Amino acid sequence: MSNTNKKYNLIKASGRGFADHGWLRSAHSFSFANYYNPEMVHFGALRVLNDDYVAAGKGFGKHPHDNMEIISIPLSGELRHGDSMGNTTVIKAGEVQVMSAGTGVIHSEMNNRSDIPAEFLQIWVFPNQKNVEPRYDQKKISPESLSNKLGQIVSPIGDYEGDGVQIYQKSWFYLGRFDQSKSISFNPKNTQNGLYLFLLEGSANVDGYDLNKRDALTVLDACQVDINMEKDSTILLIEVPMSW
Repeated sequence: MSNTNKKYNLIKASGRGFADHGWLRSAHSFSFANYYNPEMVHFGALRVLNDDYVAAGKGFGKHPHDNMEIISIPLSGELRHGDSMGNTTVIKAGEVQVMSAGTGVIHSEMNNRSDIPAEFLQIWVFPNQKNVEPRYDQKKISPESLSNKLGQIVSPIGDYEGDGVQIYQKSWFYLGRFDQSKSISFNPKNTQNGLYLFLLEGSANVDGYDLNKRDALTVLDACQVDINMEKDSTILLIEVPMSW
C-alpha cells in the first residue's frame, strides 16, 4: 500500500439490492426504484450501477431522462437502442454506449435477440453541466486495449485517450480482462476523487482486500492502489469526483 490515509468500504455481491420482474433481473449497487439503502444512495457523482439481465425479446420501453450521463456496457447479447434524437442502433458486448440526457430525452433499450438474454451494466453519473443539448454515442472497444491491463473506456468531454466515449463529468472508467495473473498499480487522475472497483468475473486482491465475482470496493484519499488480478478475471474501475 502506498499511502496510509486511504479509506475503504468492501461491498459483497450479496449486499446489493435485487429485483426480479420476470423479464428483468437486476442487482442494484445503489438505491434504485423500490430498493433503498440510506448508506448507498450514491458514491460521489456515481449514482447508479445496475447489473441487468434482460430476457429474450424483452426490454425497457420508451421512458424519459434529463440531466444525467447514462452509460451502458453490454456483457453478453445485444441491445437495440432508440431515442427521441432519432438514433436507432444495436449495441453488443465489446462496445460501450453513452447518452447525455441534458435538457431531456426519451429512449428505449430492448433485447435485440428473440433467442438469447442480454446482460449489461447500466451506470448513471451526475453531470457537471446541466441542461446541455442531449447527445448519443457508442464505441467499439478493441480487445487488445483491455487485455491484461486497464483500458480507458469512458472519459470527460474533450479527453480522447483510449477507445471509449466521453461524458459531462471529470470521471474516468477503466475495464480490464485478464487471462493471466498480474499485479498492477493504479494512480488516479485526482487524489480527491473516489475509486469504485467492481469485479465482474474471477477474483482479485486490492490493497489487501479480497474481491470475488460482483464484489465492489470503494477507496477514498488514494494516490495509488495496488491490484492483484487472478487468471480469468475482469474488473471495472471508476474514478469519480466526490463533489462537483
